[in-house]
Amino acid sequence: MKLIDTHAHLTFEDLENQVDAVLARSIEAGVTRWITIGTDKEQNEKVLSLVDGYDKMWAALGYHPHYANEITDADMALLKEQFGHTKIVAVGECGLDYHYNNVVAENQHRLFRQHLEIAAALGKPVIVHTRDAFDDTMNILAEYTGKLKNVVIHCYGGDKEQTQLVLDRGYYISFTGTVTFKRSEALREVAKMIPLDRLMIETDCPYISPHPVRNARPNEPALLPHTAQCLADVHGISLKAFAEKITKTSEIFFRLLNYD
Repeated sequence: MKLIDTHAHLTFEDLENQVDAVLARSIEAGVTRWITIGTDKEQNEKVLSLVDGYDKMWAALGYHPHYANEITDADMALLKEQFGHTKIVAVGECGLDYHYNNVVAENQHRLFRQHLEIAAALGKPVIVHTRDAFDDTMNILAEYTGKLKNVVIHCYGGDKEQTQLVLDRGYYISFTGTVTFKRSEALREVAKMIPLDRLMIETDCPYISPHPVRNARPNEPALLPHTAQCLADVHGISLKAFAEKITKTSEIFFRLLNYD
């Protein structure tokens, strides 16, 4: 079994000082490739430095919607320049987050569109963050129909109706350990709807440790097989078969075969 952690924050404080050990445990657990995600200027710089040191690690760069009030035109110009790095495989994470209601929605919309413009211009897939903002997220994405290479909704938590819309649009869906939680029966029912050629998995580490290791702090890529096993059970197939199918999906989405 060889899995890909498609969304990790290996430069966040809980993990950045132990990356070698984290990756050693990850490889031992069968998680052998990683996409590490930038969320702000500092993190984007750290991500670029980190991926240069590991053959099987790639980067996605973006500004999380939490920072939409403060991102300047100069920041966006810097982001565009950074996409000249050869190991950047996606734009993001980017999107909308209304959960805390402390970032002006119009600023979030503008920032999201700026990311989508970059993705369209470069032909890069997009990693979308949406929290309590599904309708607005989908409406803005609709403006770019036919312009974007691929879209994944990460840390997915949508209901069946929302999921059908995501699938009808041709987007991908990525699950974190949330799908393993005992209270997540409805989300597991949603997961049954998703063809394995449109499904990916992620840790979103250092957050969201999966059941039965929810008390593990920080979360890390070595724990991703718990999420894989849960979804394999949901789809009624072996872990090995599930891993093979979703690994292929991830390779296609991020075009990782171009790097082997």
